[in-house]
Amino acid sequence: MSAVVTIPSPPAPRVRLSLGITGHREGNAAFNANRGRIEIVLSEIFDLISAAIAAEPASSGGEVAPTRLHTLLSEGADQMAAENALARGWELVAPLPFGLNLNVAINALPVTADDARALLEGKPPRSVDVGKRAARIREIAARARLFELADRDDVIAGLFIAGLQYPDDPSRSSTFAAEASLRAALAAKVMIEQSDLIIAIWDGVSRAFTGGTGHTVQIALETGAPVVWMDSNAPDKWRILYGPEALASVHVHPGPDANRTSELQGLVRAALRPAVSRKAVHGEPAGHGAQDNERWHAHSNPLWHGYRRVEALFGADTMKARFKHLRQTYEPPDAIATGSAAGLLADARALPGQEESFVASIEAGVLRRFAWSDGISARLSDIYRGGMVANFLLAPMAIVGGIAYLPFASSASKWMFALGELMLLASILAITIVGQQRRWHGRWFETRRVAEYFRHAPILLLLGVARPPGRWPKGAETSWPEWYARRGLRDVGLPQLVMTQAYLRKALADLLDTHVVRQRDYHLYKAKRLTAAHLNLDKLSELMFTLAVISVAFYLVLKGGGVMHWWPKKISEEYSYLFTFLGVLLPTFGGTIAGIRYFGDFERFSAISEVTAEKLTAVHARIAQLLATPDSTLDYGQVADLAHAADDIVVSEIESWQAVFGGKHVTVPV
Repeated sequence: MSAVVTIPSPPAPRVRLSLGITGHREGNAAFNANRGRIEIVLSEIFDLISAAIAAEPASSGGEVAPTRLHTLLSEGADQMAAENALARGWELVAPLPFGLNLNVAINALPVTADDARALLEGKPPRSVDVGKRAARIREIAARARLFELADRDDVIAGLFIAGLQYPDDPSRSSTFAAEASLRAALAAKVMIEQSDLIIAIWDGVSRAFTGGTGHTVQIALETGAPVVWMDSNAPDKWRILYGPEALASVHVHPGPDANRTSELQGLVRAALRPAVSRKAVHGEPAGHGAQDNERWHAHSNPLWHGYRRVEALFGADTMKARFKHLRQTYEPPDAIATGSAAGLLADARALPGQEESFVASIEAGVLRRFAWSDGISARLSDIYRGGMVANFLLAPMAIVGGIAYLPFASSASKWMFALGELMLLASILAITIVGQQRRWHGRWFETRRVAEYFRHAPILLLLGVARPPGRWPKGAETSWPEWYARRGLRDVGLPQLVMTQAYLRKALADLLDTHVVRQRDYHLYKAKRLTAAHLNLDKLSELMFTLAVISVAFYLVLKGGGVMHWWPKKISEEYSYLFTFLGVLLPTFGGTIAGIRYFGDFERFSAISEVTAEKLTAVHARIAQLLATPDSTLDYGQVADLAHAADDIVVSEIESWQAVFGGKHVTVPV
């Protein structure tokens, strides 16, 4: 029996709303003409959001943390929203396209190279107006958590200075503008990924400028983020856009939508509330609250090792591995930091410029929740799959046991065999009923999804990479695991960090590539093992049916020989019950082996692992190619794309896995 120990589940993630803001800069004609009204309407929208959040604590399932606003801190709409958010006590997070000094230098709009150099060095410029703009940016930045994409600052700063030094050379200024736009688009992508909702102050004129407001709106809609669009020409007519197709009608100016307030509040509720489960059992929560009801067990229970024993017996490549001890010891959440995750945390702390507090938040908010979900899921997996294997084995035992009296006892003793059959059939029903009532299948699915989302999340967080809200999968019956994982990652958020090329190289080599290679090797081993299990189960099933055919054929030969007087008839009569017994036993157990193979779906799981390993091999090759280049060529966008590629592979594997096992609930083996 597995020992039950008193280990409480990690606290539910703090619930918070994460917003993003994009909008025109000072100098845009529509923004300047309607600046006062835009500020009022923006404050009204923030009021609606605040009211919706205030109504949520009782139903949100956890502590409600201050709202978080993400902004690039550009002068204009970004700074307007930032000051409003700070006045409300919201958290301000700034994913900057450049390091702070370069960001200040560019956004302060100097007209001379000397002023630009002074700003880059953190010194006051000669121009009073430039100095005021720079001071304002620094004042807001001092109150924000900065995620500075400074890995290309040397190149961008050189282009920036050159453009000011040679104002009559259009090629220099256009090169700088293009490079700076790419960085702005990159920072905007980070903002979108970290936000549940985007607010855009935009005239709707163009989406062609990379990194501009229109382009950011399009990217947000393409990634599934809803956008609250305020037309800078008509601020009062704000509306909510969904999907990139909505951009086709931005130039149509309908009157104010009477439902837009409730629609906005509905978006806030959807972001804050856990998804409602489609199934509940005896009033107990089948959603994220079920996590708290789970009991921690220190070890696996040998009574439920049936599935893993089948996999070992038929999939292992050595006799020792087939009969090895299968007991698992589950790593408790408070031990993971000094246990399996010690190397990961050490590598995270060794990243240049990474703060200890952020690494600690990953340990507490991600790794501990991973350990809990992984341990609970592993145990539920044993119970669910082991229970089904037990059902498959008990069924033929009941059938064969019911007729075993024929060759081994008299009819007078039949009742004992019937009683044994009844007990075996009752055991099948008991396992099925208990498994259905206690949702072994559903709980295993849900906790395993949580564990897999958290497994590789630390690497994404350390790189400032996240899955956009519209790109999270949904379960067939419940979606709370995705809500739970997303909220956990949102709570950690972006690190306070200056992203450098040295940081990128170390994170790429020590964290991302190590994780990709380990996962690839795991799936290669798993594919090989499952393929062997499938083939060996097939062979055993075929052998059983072959022996059944031989048994029946041999009996018929005995019977026919007796009729032909080749030997006494009594020989076939004496052995008729035995051959009847074998004629039932062999095909029944052959069918059972085939049923276990079908239930386990070893072949399809092997194929899924093979495909996953191939994808991870391709990502590893891309990482190796990038690591072979000089530091000066490393770019945050490239590394982020690789992190996204690894994340997409993980999610795709989860979806494929769910498609295979999703409909295989605990049931009688028919």
